[in-house]
Amino acid sequence: MSGETRAVAPFVLSLIGGVFILLGAIVTSMFNFGSATIVGSMSSSMSGMMGGMSGQTGMGMMIGGMMGLYPVFSIIGLASGALVILGAVMLYSRPFEKDLWGGVIIAFSILGILGGMGGFMIGLVLGIVGGALALAWHPTPKTALSAPAIHSS
Repeated sequence: MSGETRAVAPFVLSLIGGVFILLGAIVTSMFNFGSATIVGSMSSSMSGMMGGMSGQTGMGMMIGGMMGLYPVFSIIGLASGALVILGAVMLYSRPFEKDLWGGVIIAFSILGILGGMGGFMIGLVLGIVGGALALAWHPTPKTALSAPAIHSS
């Protein structure tokens, strides 16, 4: 297939968006799975802002409770970035399934907000625009009727 029968712009935008979401999730994971000194300094600085004994106890418990959820969000961010990249690659290799892969790209770009900061928000925007372009793209009749090529030896 030539470039005219493939969704090149949605592929490129979604691929770059997925890379940004994955990078954002990696940066977030470095803080979540990082050393205990980061967590300890964060809880002590937060409790110092509250002042008083009751503020320190309450803030320390809040930070400790939230630390149990952060690794889950990091895993969601890593998976979202990987699935946006997978959706972009599948959109390029199977243009006749554009609605499925465009929806996957949009859904996991939005879900990437939880764990990857939306790819510094750049990945979120690029993923949504790429997915929307994939949904709006109309392949030529030759592309729409073509089935994936099965190569046999």
